[in-house]
Amino acid sequence: MMEKTPGCSEALYYTCESCRLRFPSLESLKRCPACGGGLRFFLSRPLEKDGPKERKLLEPSCVGVLENLRSAWNVGSIFRTAEAAGLSHLYLCGITPAGDHPAVAKTALGAEEVLPWSHHPNALELTRRLQKEGFFLLALETEGSRPWHPGLELPEQPLALVVGNELCGVDPEVLSLCDLVLQLPMRGYKRSLNVAVAFGVLALWLSARRSIPR
Repeated sequence: MMEKTPGCSEALYYTCESCRLRFPSLESLKRCPACGGGLRFFLSRPLEKDGPKERKLLEPSCVGVLENLRSAWNVGSIFRTAEAAGLSHLYLCGITPAGDHPAVAKTALGAEEVLPWSHHPNALELTRRLQKEGFFLLALETEGSRPWHPGLELPEQPLALVVGNELCGVDPEVLSLCDLVLQLPMRGYKRSLNVAVAFGVLALWLSARRSIPR
């Protein structure tokens, strides 16, 4: 999927006459970005427009808790996924970059302006509050108490999806508060996914499982 740049309305496709590179661009080009050779333009395609400003939120509501994430790129990617999946709020905790950070905006591509967010210095205090408000706390970890599978049943109550620091994982005291700790099944040598990818798997699964009002 091509990511849109504000102000661009179409994608332009080129091939290089020298190195045969075939690629899209959002601006008119004369020279190949790889070898500097001449280009042949062969196709333009209109870019998809954003949908209506009114969002269809999940019911019961779902929120995301990002606990001490380091990477603004990851935060921006999670913003895009959470907004598309119908989450109602992102809680950015500890050292997690804020939604108005320039690097977050670069990967969120406008989702940070649509999806409400707030910053909280202490994730433990926040999760305690959410628990008192009736949220089911679901955490993702590399060593969860249960493996995730698509048929997993969850209670029909508001849900908070908790992900933690890219290297250290979720704060142990926050983890102890969670009602369920899931791990994504891994078949490879690496035992974990990028936090934004892992969040996306669960967020889109929740979106499919929960009713979206029309």
